[in-house]
Amino acid sequence: MQDKVQQQILGAFLIVLRPLARVLLRFGIGFREFSEIAKTAFVDVASTDYGIRGRPTNNSRVAVMTGLTRKEVKRIRDKISSGEERLTVRTTPLCEVLHKWHAEREFLDTSGRPATLSFSGNDTSFTDLVRKFGGDIPPGAMRTELKRVGAIEEDERGNLRVIRRSVTPSGQHDNLIAALAHSAYPLLSTIAHNINTDKSNDRWAQFTAFTQAVKSSDVPRVRRISFDRLVEVTESFDDLFMAYESLNEPDEATKDRNTIAVGVFYFEEATGEQDFTW
Repeated sequence: MQDKVQQQILGAFLIVLRPLARVLLRFGIGFREFSEIAKTAFVDVASTDYGIRGRPTNNSRVAVMTGLTRKEVKRIRDKISSGEERLTVRTTPLCEVLHKWHAEREFLDTSGRPATLSFSGNDTSFTDLVRKFGGDIPPGAMRTELKRVGAIEEDERGNLRVIRRSVTPSGQHDNLIAALAHSAYPLLSTIAHNINTDKSNDRWAQFTAFTQAVKSSDVPRVRRISFDRLVEVTESFDDLFMAYESLNEPDEATKDRNTIAVGVFYFEEATGEQDFTW
């Protein structure tokens, strides 16, 4: 029988799982597939986070903690060991070129902003940028695609100027994977970290501002203002992180490279559809 705290926690997770269910059903993924992934997550965490003296938890303890059979635990651990569940989220050549255009000193102007580049003809041209950071994508194709998504503009002399800092993946599934890996995963990991520490100086930043007093007629205006301000704060952190990237060029010889993310988002819920009271 579940105690009151467990019931409250499970109720909160029901709220979280509803939008996840919407996403999964949108892509034709049912409960059976989700159940397998959920089992994998439980077994993986129980195996790695609850070992004794640094050793992985044995199958029997994992079975006790997760409620799965030892046979099922072994099957899932074998699958994890084989790398079958590993997911690598890679940035697209489009995003990489834009990122480096903002980060690499040779492609910046004197004020530290992305320089206007000629298409070709010198060592700091758009062609040079694409050849260094665009993989095997031809410079002409990269220019066409960046113009199509509205990230750059071309003047009458053929020079190229950045007008958007980033682009989202073109495919819905690519966008979903990037959002889950770069937004949902860091946020949930921060929540998990903060409930596992009782030291205030070891807590990670986790803040949300909210109100329930906005009239329907004012929602579009608040949405627009929120969007603009969130873009500003996100770009300020992007500048900070790019400064670190410039100071610490990739060095395969060292493993002292830590991943840090800062996420911001906007959310609104239609009247009458609230899952809980703020």
